[in-house]
Amino acid sequence: MSSLTVYHESAPEQPLKLLTHAEDISATLGALGVRFERWQANAPIAPGASQDEVIAAYAEQIQRLKDEQGYVTVDVVSLTAEHPQKDELRAKFLDEHRHGEDEVRFFVAGRGLFTLHIEDHVYAVLCEKNDLISVPAGTRHWFDMGERPHFIAIRLFNNPEGWVASFTGDDIAKQFPLLED
Repeated sequence: MSSLTVYHESAPEQPLKLLTHAEDISATLGALGVRFERWQANAPIAPGASQDEVIAAYAEQIQRLKDEQGYVTVDVVSLTAEHPQKDELRAKFLDEHRHGEDEVRFFVAGRGLFTLHIEDHVYAVLCEKNDLISVPAGTRHWFDMGERPHFIAIRLFNNPEGWVASFTGDDIAKQFPLLED
């Protein structure tokens, strides 16, 4: 189940709020400029579907976002617990960073934990199948795929080069809960 846990940055052991209804998550994040939506596929997606088949199943929603936000690149990323570099990939995203563009992810399958550091609060967003999150450019955040990752996600970018991060050097991410498998 998707969830949003809110903390004060100085108290990672004491959540201030836990939300589990998509409408509440969307409203709370929306007030911060973060987009959170639930999407349904327009066509069935078979296990092992190609990138083109996955994108086609969500073509209408993808085109809407491209038209609204000017995204130019769309791809699909998939990771499982059997991936030989899963530990290195996980570590790459666990440190607080920001991007010069929005970080947009739609979870076709599986789950991941986006944690946002906005002003003096930390917002841990557990995204699961059918969740879209758009983290605005410049927002400090980190991502955890868990020790045994399993997800398929559609990514949208303004920059055709894809994922480019600027790490903050702050160790705050190490203080907050990770994604439990």
